[in-house]
Amino acid sequence: MRIERPSLRDVAAAVVVTVIAVAAAYGEAHPTNPRAYFTGNEHLPYTPDAAFLLVVAAGAVLAWRRLYPRAVLCCSTAAVVAYTLPGWVNGVALLLPAVAMGTVATIAPIRKSVLWAVAVTAVLMGATAANNPLGTYGGGFVIIPANIAVALFAGIAVGNRRAYVDSLRDRAEREARRQIDEERLRIARELHDVVAHTMATINVQASAAAQLLTQRPELAAESLAATRSASKEGLHELRATLNVLRHADEITEPTEPTSGLARLDALAAGVRQAGLSVTVEVTGDKRPLPAVTDLAAFRIIQEALTNSIRHAGPATATVSVSYGDDLLIEIADTGRGATLRSGDKEFSGGSGHGLHGMRERAAAAGGTIEIGPGPAGGFRVAARFPLDGRTAGGTTADSERGTLR
Repeated sequence: MRIERPSLRDVAAAVVVTVIAVAAAYGEAHPTNPRAYFTGNEHLPYTPDAAFLLVVAAGAVLAWRRLYPRAVLCCSTAAVVAYTLPGWVNGVALLLPAVAMGTVATIAPIRKSVLWAVAVTAVLMGATAANNPLGTYGGGFVIIPANIAVALFAGIAVGNRRAYVDSLRDRAEREARRQIDEERLRIARELHDVVAHTMATINVQASAAAQLLTQRPELAAESLAATRSASKEGLHELRATLNVLRHADEITEPTEPTSGLARLDALAAGVRQAGLSVTVEVTGDKRPLPAVTDLAAFRIIQEALTNSIRHAGPATATVSVSYGDDLLIEIADTGRGATLRSGDKEFSGGSGHGLHGMRERAAAAGGTIEIGPGPAGGFRVAARFPLDGRTAGGTTADSERGTLR
């Protein structure tokens, strides 16, 4: 079995404690006025110099008290007992097992620490009473319980403090990991939304251009121009998203993409170029929105329109935005409904990343969302975001102006 080396700090502490203990034990064995301590039939015992090696051993072993606390407690106690049984004065030597006892109490459960303290106290008191030169209950006998009790309570206090600090550190680490995971998820949603919308638009326009080149080449240029515009816009948003990673530690750089409802008209124009007829309706008084709400609303609309481009087939779409006590958005199309989309894992009960991302965005902004077939066919996505600090689930929108019922 390989014995680990103690730290320099523990070695230094053990050396200091041992030197003090040996010097004090030598002074106890050679007092300047023995009659002040030994009266009547009591007499000063002769203590050979070799006996102090036991005190050295009881102190030196403390260098390993953090690595092998229980073993060190046993060894230190055994050395002091061996020093005590011949009848030599053991006052200061009794403090060495107390140091080891304090270390055990910092790491062991309280119940086990108390059992260790009781056992060590009993052993030391028994060895002292067996051949005490100052009388059976004299000298260091009466202070043994106090020494061990002080060490026990001090060790428990230190252990509790360490456990508290460790819990704070663990909590801080968990919070840091949670924030990192949330940031990764947010960036993943941004990348999905940007790439999915851009690629869907490019795919549609490229397919149209391929057909027009052979049938109506004069119109192919329009599809290619729309493809170029969509790719340029997608690259711009992709750069904005990646800036979050490149400039995360720079205060002067934005840490959020700039997309929001202010770009709704530009989004609708790009979708129309992709071949999906879109109508945008905005009601209520526009007002500045919280950044998380503004971005979430825009991305939900973008994802819903992207799904319509990919899955609705020949259709039209309507985007409604209503400003009031809550922000209400609805995206509805007249294309194929939920059955075909669920086959592409894009229905609300499926595992598609797009719809899952919309739910996460709504929840992150404190809102609610409904995804599913429209009442008259097609597909419908509707979300509500509270704008006055309430939770979205606490109210029901007015049927004349709202889309959530």
